[in-house]
Amino acid sequence: MNPIHIDINDYVQSGEGANGASYNHKTDSSILLKMYFRNFEFAARELEVAQKVYAAGIPTPEPGDLVTDGERVGIRFRRMEGKRSYSRACGDEPERTEEYAREFARLCKKLHSTHVDIKQFDSVKDRLYKMLDDNPFFSAEQKEKIRAFITAAPDSDTAIHGDLQFSNGIFTEKNGVRTPYFIDLGDFCYGYYMFDIGMVYLCCCLNDESWTQEQYHMSNATAARFWDAFASEYFGAEADMEKVMREVKIYAGLKTLIIERDTHCPMPQFRAMLEGTVY
Repeated sequence: MNPIHIDINDYVQSGEGANGASYNHKTDSSILLKMYFRNFEFAARELEVAQKVYAAGIPTPEPGDLVTDGERVGIRFRRMEGKRSYSRACGDEPERTEEYAREFARLCKKLHSTHVDIKQFDSVKDRLYKMLDDNPFFSAEQKEKIRAFITAAPDSDTAIHGDLQFSNGIFTEKNGVRTPYFIDLGDFCYGYYMFDIGMVYLCCCLNDESWTQEQYHMSNATAARFWDAFASEYFGAEADMEKVMREVKIYAGLKTLIIERDTHCPMPQFRAMLEGTVY
């Protein structure tokens, strides 16, 4: 892919995350630009995956083309006007947290029941093996035990987001009807749904208050309420939640691999979920 050159002055920044910054076009309201902090290969791969996900019928903004401002590389998407993330919605309306959490849970259950062509996407296990091999913060013994746990996890050909934060679910609203979408699909793959649910728990229950406020626009107390309502809706009233939580916490611990990949530093507060279980 050869990126199209753009003038970044034609855009105004609208947000920033761990992997890049987003921009709205100043005169064309149909364009959303995401510029990445990482290299060309990362952006090109995310565009390729986003195109495949969109073609598979999974609700996500329509991807456009690869662009560069001469320094960074990015992707233009069709902008979802009036969109809000589920995290931002809860921050703006904490009294509706349970409503938004249940809706997000239903969206995730639908995703996790969607069968995909495994020739088109990576296996979550293969993704994690690669991250584990590249991770410099686990010992050789720990890596061996983590690899064994990943290998023993159930297999599935159903979709998983790969980085299922409640800020990566968005919705638009018209005449009181909300239409949800997934965004930031660079880690999209297929596999056992718990590899996704672990990230939801991590974001809701394992971060410092300051991080939750800065990244998700809410308090830890509100985030914990989101998790309780999400888990109740996702797993159902008949679920043995004590058993569910034992499993969820292990998969939350495994998500330290993606976070350490992005931050380049160890995350002991997350990997603590693995101590006494995986290793």
